[in-house]
Amino acid sequence: MAGTSEGARAAGSRAGRGAAAGREFLWRRADGAVYQTGVLFITTIEGFRKTWDVRQWWGEYIEQCYFISRVTALPVMLIALPLGGTISLQVGQIVRQIGAQSGTGAAVVQALVTQVAPMAAALLISGAGGSAMTSDMGARRIRDELDAMEVMAINPIHRLVTPRLWAASTVGAMLCSVVILAGVVGGYYFNVVQQGVTPGSYFDGATTLLQTSDLMITLFKAWIFGFIAASVACWKGMNCAYGPNGVGRAVNQAVVIAALLVFAANYVISTLAYVLFPPRT
Repeated sequence: MAGTSEGARAAGSRAGRGAAAGREFLWRRADGAVYQTGVLFITTIEGFRKTWDVRQWWGEYIEQCYFISRVTALPVMLIALPLGGTISLQVGQIVRQIGAQSGTGAAVVQALVTQVAPMAAALLISGAGGSAMTSDMGARRIRDELDAMEVMAINPIHRLVTPRLWAASTVGAMLCSVVILAGVVGGYYFNVVQQGVTPGSYFDGATTLLQTSDLMITLFKAWIFGFIAASVACWKGMNCAYGPNGVGRAVNQAVVIAALLVFAANYVISTLAYVLFPPRT
């Protein structure tokens, strides 16, 4: 009986230590997440603070705009073409049953403008441009270039982060038009060529549900999404672990975190947009 009692007490003690270790682990993870979130906000706000000093970052801004456009323009078109075609094909099969094939153009363009265009642009920027930004900033960190800039009284956030934030935002807004154009072409092929709808009906229906506010909200969303992608990329790159493995993990984490934040921001902005600007019926 004594041995059984001592065994039960030992098991209870081990269980208590395990529970305490689990709580401590969760507390450390939560504390680390809060700290990293604060670093992200500080990096973003500090990068935005020196926006007025355009002469200091104009050259880097042009270079980053060219680079991001070069690596995202063709992939975003290749994504938008099948997306527009898929929407047109699926919607066309449904509306054909009720004799309203001419409404396919309205559904395709409405979906492209309000949801597909900003999301596709943001995901391409975070995946292609953002990964390059993270690896570049991480390489500068492990080579101690960021510390060297601080020794020379140059703020690396103002010199490196600010132009990347504005470049990603600008290119994100510009890519929306490319996505919309490519998606409309893909929808035109499936709806007009494959399903036999007249071109006049397709393009007339395309403007039925759209409003000026839809386009403005789409451009605003694309601008915000590009800003988020660049912020996360620069933050992870400037705070990565030393060594090639640290840079690789930072690139992976930056892409995943940027995608999650973009989807969350899209939900918030879309909800507010539907409340402030009700869709046309």
